[in-house]
Amino acid sequence: MKLLKVLLLFICVNVSAQQGGMWIPSLLKGMNETEMQSLGSKLSADDIYNVNNSSLKDAIVHFNGGCTAEIISPKGLLLTNHHCGFGQIQSHSSVEEDYLKDGFWAMSLDEELPNKNLEVTFIISIEDVTKTVLNGVSDDMSPKETQSLIQKNTNGLQKSFKKKEWQSTKVKAFFKGNQYFLFVTESFEDIRLVGAPPSAIGKFGSDTDNWIFPRHTGDFSMFRIYADKNNRPAKYSKDNVPYVPKHFLPISLDGIEEGDFTMVFGFPGRTNEYLPAVAVEQITQKVNPTNIKIREEALKVIDAAMKTDDRTRIQYASKQASIANYWKKWIGENQGIEKSNAIAKKRTFETTFTKAISKNKYKKYQTLLSDFDTLYGEFESYAVKRSNFFEIFYRNNELMQTMFRLYQFEQRVEKEKLKLSKDETKGATAEKLKEIHDTEGYKKAKEYVISQITRIQKNYNANVDKGVFEAIMPLYDAKNTNSDFYNTTSFTNLTDALKVLEGTSDNVITAINNDAAYKFAKPYIAEFYNDLEPNYQRINGEIAKVQKQYMKALMEVLPSDRYYPDANSTLRVTYGQVKGYAPRDAVYYNPVSYLDGIVEKHIPGDYEFNVPEKLLELYKNKDYGQYADTNGKVPVCFLGTNHTTGGNSGSPAIDAHGNLIGLNFDRVWEGTMSDMNYDPSICRNIMVDARYILFIVDKYAGATHLIDEMKLVHPKKK
Repeated sequence: MKLLKVLLLFICVNVSAQQGGMWIPSLLKGMNETEMQSLGSKLSADDIYNVNNSSLKDAIVHFNGGCTAEIISPKGLLLTNHHCGFGQIQSHSSVEEDYLKDGFWAMSLDEELPNKNLEVTFIISIEDVTKTVLNGVSDDMSPKETQSLIQKNTNGLQKSFKKKEWQSTKVKAFFKGNQYFLFVTESFEDIRLVGAPPSAIGKFGSDTDNWIFPRHTGDFSMFRIYADKNNRPAKYSKDNVPYVPKHFLPISLDGIEEGDFTMVFGFPGRTNEYLPAVAVEQITQKVNPTNIKIREEALKVIDAAMKTDDRTRIQYASKQASIANYWKKWIGENQGIEKSNAIAKKRTFETTFTKAISKNKYKKYQTLLSDFDTLYGEFESYAVKRSNFFEIFYRNNELMQTMFRLYQFEQRVEKEKLKLSKDETKGATAEKLKEIHDTEGYKKAKEYVISQITRIQKNYNANVDKGVFEAIMPLYDAKNTNSDFYNTTSFTNLTDALKVLEGTSDNVITAINNDAAYKFAKPYIAEFYNDLEPNYQRINGEIAKVQKQYMKALMEVLPSDRYYPDANSTLRVTYGQVKGYAPRDAVYYNPVSYLDGIVEKHIPGDYEFNVPEKLLELYKNKDYGQYADTNGKVPVCFLGTNHTTGGNSGSPAIDAHGNLIGLNFDRVWEGTMSDMNYDPSICRNIMVDARYILFIVDKYAGATHLIDEMKLVHPKKK
């Protein structure tokens, strides 16, 4: 295929070193390998990704589908972010044993805590399957026809692909659907909590410092992978043993300095680097501002409630962090887009593209930009309202989320009835149909909705939730904000909720529809499914079709530009250097922060900046062990030019020799725009220095047995 020849050209061409991009690890030979080495790397492409021999990829795992983690010992010890393991730490916490507040350290294997529904996934191999997946696909097909054929081809490919019985496969699209790769994976489900610092370390700075530098957060936690006696994936069992990895990362004690090579290896979630200017403008000027306002109002209520008592603080700790994270991210994203003049630059680029496609041989591409303008004009109202719907009825208010799940349950039950009436039950009596229905489809649907309601109710406070509703509902529909149904609904209490779900399907559906909260929410949810979602998906499908052609056109018409695939939660390599930055006039941030800064920020009793007494004592006594920098200070965090996004949380920062030097956990505020517009002048990722992690584990927690597991090295002293 012509496109694949273009892609291979990019892989083989020799260009001067640059930073930015999320590269497929199986395709590093050539251009990327040369670039990395020109930035200081001593690694070969085979050192990073190798199917036949141990390589760095074998130490990297997808952590529960949303973060990254890495193996740092021959006994399957995992390192990831504190915020990635936060839900597990919270699940083991109580007022009596508050691991969020006090931290947790297993001093032996027997003390390590199992976690339900937690898994990590290894990438075994990556294979280009574009030709097979796109077989028979043509440009004149509708989005629905295209997707149907791609799905058929993908299903056939995965069914016939040879793999071990405990392995899985997944096929992912790249370059907006112009290229496809198949991933062979292995997932482990017995993952146990080993250690976590107190939130005063792991979340130091909390919301105030989130997305901000200088940063002083020890954002890390530790887990361990367990396997069966054959070192293969297995469900939790007391008989399981620590996993023996193909590779684990040694940890450098030599630290970093400005200009050092850094590589971040992980699973970035989602980026959109090739959006047209009209799309970036719509996101930052229409969608983001409304979502920011909704979350801002929700956070005011939750933050106030969390300060009232420890029980509420523990209940809402994870939820508050989740809501606050993207609230602040969107603010920084908008600021970065404006500061970098990204929209104007995209329009200038589009002018260059327009001139390039003016030649007759590119006639098929000449309406792409005008097509974008038309489609995004139609898209705007649906995009904004749909996004706001999810903020109100799914992400920020738990009673409305419950109603959303109940609506899905009702629709599934009705669909099951229709399906059964057409199948082998044709001619059966009404009583028989009810019996069949209530023991098959209905049972599965009810089990699922009960699991969702139980999950929501696990850390639920009706008074807090009501306050959130009263704060955010006016931003969706100012004419209908009466919250009296909170006093009469059965779904603010798990016991009452489960009683509603007892009985036959007809009785349950009737009871749900008689509930006051459901009566309030159902019209909004029905509008979402009957109007918002269909129109959004219809237009979005057309946009995706144009975007696919636009991506193809860019690489064909402007082949000298650099192209890397957008993030899609697959394993990627991004490389750069340790480097400070200037966020605004007359301000420059040095690339490394130190323990001194933690003490400087200390506010006794403050939930964001209170420093544990033991840490203050270690600082006072300069009891740093082997973890101080050459200046005699303990480094805490450092900056790099690596191109990261959500999903890279917990990714290892790797030095020129393949050793761990840090743990990626954040970006600078202005640089959050890198999801749409990576700018090397202001985009920086933030990493916890590995020596600070070791210092906390060793000197603060006294978990020296974990240090003994690791391989500590001095690569700069060779």
